[in-house]
Amino acid sequence: MNIEGRVQSGLEGVHEAFARNFDEYGDVGASFAVFANGECVVDLWGGFRDPGKSIPWTKDTLANVWSTTKGAAAMCIAKLVQDGKLNYGEKVSEYWPEFAAKGKQNVTVAQLMSHQSGLCGLRRPISVEAFYDHDEIARELAAQEPLWTPGAFSGYHAITYGFLAGELVRRVTNKSLGAYFHEEFAVPQDIDFYIGLPESEEHRVAKMIASPNTSANLQDTVNTDIKKAALANPPMSPDYPNDRAWRKSEIPGAGGQGSAYGVAKLYGLLAHAAHGNGKSPLNAEGLRAMTQKQIENEDAVLGLEVRWGAGVLLNNLGAYGPNESAFGHSGWGGSFGAFDPATGLGMGYVMNQMGDNLAGDPRAMALLQAVYDAL
Repeated sequence: MNIEGRVQSGLEGVHEAFARNFDEYGDVGASFAVFANGECVVDLWGGFRDPGKSIPWTKDTLANVWSTTKGAAAMCIAKLVQDGKLNYGEKVSEYWPEFAAKGKQNVTVAQLMSHQSGLCGLRRPISVEAFYDHDEIARELAAQEPLWTPGAFSGYHAITYGFLAGELVRRVTNKSLGAYFHEEFAVPQDIDFYIGLPESEEHRVAKMIASPNTSANLQDTVNTDIKKAALANPPMSPDYPNDRAWRKSEIPGAGGQGSAYGVAKLYGLLAHAAHGNGKSPLNAEGLRAMTQKQIENEDAVLGLEVRWGAGVLLNNLGAYGPNESAFGHSGWGGSFGAFDPATGLGMGYVMNQMGDNLAGDPRAMALLQAVYDAL
């Protein structure tokens, strides 16, 4: 396997770990990047964009990162809180009056962003095409009775998270979340990441490849009504992102298209936020508010012990390295983006061969281990 890119001196072990992912864990095409205190120290890519292994993966190849998108959405909400347009402690219905229906009048923005609203899925059966109409999904979620008492516990809002966050953004900015992210983060900071992919970028997209065990794993996992609403309405398919209709739609919970360099640079900006040097859209206060723990419990959808901030997963069980202060978000199949305030590291990994693990993808864990071993 021809691995391209570079690593800073001392990080050669990361290059070796990245190469082993192809040999030992079946990567087909992938990229991995690391920023240290805002400077790129790892930028690697290799493999192929297609299952037939005929189109090389390049530095700017884009892949659907599934729920890694949620980290970008969380930063948009954090920026609006920082700017005084939203407040985590305020009721959602203050910004979105229709949301107060069916016992949701006291749900706060913080609860919404930490998967506590009880709206992890729709009650009526839907098809994937429903996700292409933000307004309709937002109306239905506002009118729907929650699947549990809001605030009682968290239940991962796998897809609906993006429509809930997106509607909050629209209510206070008159812009879609994808447009807001593009204007506030992507363009001024040169972040190669899209929530709603323009036609002009289609030529860079990798084809996602399902794991042979994906269907069986989902069937084993989806065994409660709450899980069915979150993960099986509609039944999730790894092939959805291979349709242009999915990629062009703004699905802020699962439809982001990015390169590892773009994801890592986005999280790398948070080093500037932590230092308060004005080089990041978020400042130290915004970063602190986004990462304040909202709930710690066994998530009713994921079935894992989690600590949720306001839209980001606070480090637990070494998911983002050894330091408890780290946080980020991972995506179905293995991608992730993370920031570690203790070391100033922003990291991103994207790939097209989806893995089997709900958490702790071995490729991601190997890369994280190599990075921290080198420190």
